[in-house]
Amino acid sequence: MRQAEFDGKGSCIRWTETPGEEPARVYVHGLGSISTVYHAHIAARPELAGRRSLFVDLPGHGVSDRPEDFGYTLEDHADALAAALDAANLTGVELVAHSMGGSVALVLAHRRPELVSRLVLTEANLDASPPATAGSTWIDAYEEDDFVAGAHARVLEKVGPLWAATMRLADPRALHRSATGLRRGSAPMMRAILEGLSIDRVYLQGELSGELDGRRTLEAAGVRVVTVPGAGHNVMLDNPDAFVAVVAGTE
Repeated sequence: MRQAEFDGKGSCIRWTETPGEEPARVYVHGLGSISTVYHAHIAARPELAGRRSLFVDLPGHGVSDRPEDFGYTLEDHADALAAALDAANLTGVELVAHSMGGSVALVLAHRRPELVSRLVLTEANLDASPPATAGSTWIDAYEEDDFVAGAHARVLEKVGPLWAATMRLADPRALHRSATGLRRGSAPMMRAILEGLSIDRVYLQGELSGELDGRRTLEAAGVRVVTVPGAGHNVMLDNPDAFVAVVAGTE
């Protein structure tokens, strides 16, 4: 495990990694998740062997620190992720990012373009104010102090055992602020960033999640949109073969 300070006050973002050739693949989890849980089985596949791979836990999540006075906005998370990449002496990485992690990856690509050469986004949030079915909506429905004082436990019961297994390890205050920041979005908005980038961009949408809003506009901007059969929001768990093919560039 490695670490890098991200807030100027000694708090550290942490990651595990496997050695290999560059450009490195950097795996970034979603809201209330952990990178290894969602991506280690992907990076271990023979189709992806031989590449340096990093599994980063964003601030407030997993093994990373969770300072109480940190903002946990998308920009804050992106800057922390940049600190990790700088400490790892990496540029031009392939970011494989899920849900909120995809939003963070887009903000990073906008703020520090030299760090990113390719984006593989899995059902990343592209717009502010996601639908009422989104997990961030359930969290942001509470005031921050109410969430920390007890609503966190109620949300854990609502999200189901798979997500709850990692969400319960996230700091409740960090989780709430991350959800609030995700619902607020970025400036420019994540969708505009994605459309404006010139690097290789792939967006995976689970078939069970329905049609991706604005798909034609994204494709016109050069984004390759892949609908993954038999998969919902967690494409890498629901259909790992298809997911690996996209990451490897053989799909």
